[in-house]
Amino acid sequence: MCKPWWVTRAAPGIATRIDPTRLPGRPCSVAAALELIGDRWSLLAVREVAFGNHRFSEIARNTGAPRDRLAARLKMLVEAGVLERRQYQQVPARSDYHLTAAGRALAPVLQALRQWGDAWAVTAVPASQLHHDHELDARWVCQTCGEAVRRRDLEQRTLVPGWDLVGPTIH
Repeated sequence: MCKPWWVTRAAPGIATRIDPTRLPGRPCSVAAALELIGDRWSLLAVREVAFGNHRFSEIARNTGAPRDRLAARLKMLVEAGVLERRQYQQVPARSDYHLTAAGRALAPVLQALRQWGDAWAVTAVPASQLHHDHELDARWVCQTCGEAVRRRDLEQRTLVPGWDLVGPTIH
């Protein structure tokens, strides 16, 4: 899989970095993140590895992804520093997949998608996630002040020259 010209090749084990000003449209970390992990099969593969399914066959079975597409996504996730391959057998050579620090940092993203899906996308909740002895109901909390984050309390600042919240300032 060929990387786009705006993707910086990172050292092994380090998450790939993208210059957001070189992406089409608004320079944005969301766009850069989606460039790396925004594909359905990528996030489902990360979900499966987070659940403890490390082997290709387990990931393929539980995602339903076509094997060729899954192989390409796993390779991309390894190159992006989200997953790492670990050899568990030498003859024949076999490897499995494990989350890196960048992959583990996706846990709140997957939880937010699960909660959104439970509320807005499915007719019946297919699974639950427990925190100690109760259903996990994650909330967005500011790590600096400890307050729950509310949309009305947020202020957006654009840090890229030539852009404001409406769009490009240079026409």
